[in-house]
Amino acid sequence: MAKEKNKKPEWVPDEHGKEFTSSVMPGINDVVKVSSNIKTARRQLQTSDFVDGVLKSDRSVLARTITLVESNSDIHIQKAQEVLKELLPHTGKSIRIGITGAPGAGKSTFIEALGKYLCDDGHKVAVLAIDPSSTLSRGSILGDKTRMEILSREKNAFIRPSPSGGTLGGVARKTRETALVCEAAGYDIILIETVGVGQSETTVRSMVDMFMLVLLPGGGDELQGIKKGTVELSDTLIVNKADGKNKYYADMTADSYRNALHLLKSYTEGWIPKVQTCSSIEKKGVFEIWETVKEFIAFTKENDIFESRRKQQMLDWVYSMVEESLRNWFYNSDHIKNITPGIEKSVLNGDMTATNAVIELTKILKQ
Repeated sequence: MAKEKNKKPEWVPDEHGKEFTSSVMPGINDVVKVSSNIKTARRQLQTSDFVDGVLKSDRSVLARTITLVESNSDIHIQKAQEVLKELLPHTGKSIRIGITGAPGAGKSTFIEALGKYLCDDGHKVAVLAIDPSSTLSRGSILGDKTRMEILSREKNAFIRPSPSGGTLGGVARKTRETALVCEAAGYDIILIETVGVGQSETTVRSMVDMFMLVLLPGGGDELQGIKKGTVELSDTLIVNKADGKNKYYADMTADSYRNALHLLKSYTEGWIPKVQTCSSIEKKGVFEIWETVKEFIAFTKENDIFESRRKQQMLDWVYSMVEESLRNWFYNSDHIKNITPGIEKSVLNGDMTATNAVIELTKILKQ
């Protein structure tokens, strides 16, 4: 047996000394023990496996549950709803905060600084970052986990970049359900970062308790650099990057917004939005911002705004899903697919008006 073990391969020279560097190592006969986490990751999970894993805060199962929720497969959607039904009694105990701002405002850096502070303070933080999807490939960068390197290493933090799928309906359903899954897993602070472009701010506003707008220090035209509607949606405005030579401009920008807010109606009745400065890199102002969050949540709960807003958000969610379902049903209808080419040709040839085209296409709804 020993001879067989040390037998030289055919490609080794007949006369070689110990200086010959190539040799064949004996094979490994020991059975490798696979950890329970790896076994869980490889095997097909049942509904009870998803539910138990989420409630135990198993990060691997949590990630797989969110992937299930994000799937557009009919089979996955059905299974995800079964899982969510079991998890629903364990949800609703978190603070949901939406964070938006123009690209380059430092949203990710701010979220990382705030998230790190909250983890150090004993909270469990879930960051749901909505990444814009390409309208051509439906793909997205999903780079927030890369940008939040420090926070991603925190055991009490969970970062999940999710593709928007190119539709606001996709954002509404997937992000809302992902937030519920994270709440069931014990995360008491849910931070939802929007892409900062388009109409996603309004969608995210309809699913959070508090909405933050992150701004850049400006030199005079800062009030024109952000949509008025986004400012009106916000419960607090944060001028980021208030460090070094930018500190002076950050203070000026904050003063400009404080003056402008007097002319706008607050989204939350009775609450006057605050404007604060922050240096995410130097971690300055983060404590004060969190104190504002606590003050706002206490205010909304004392005035019965918190619960009534959440109930309204649930109804909004129902009808947004109805719209999405109707849209999917309409475009996937065989009848619509059959008549669409002819109607499109008539419109392009000038034989039919756009209004009549709509009437023809929607006749199926009246049948």
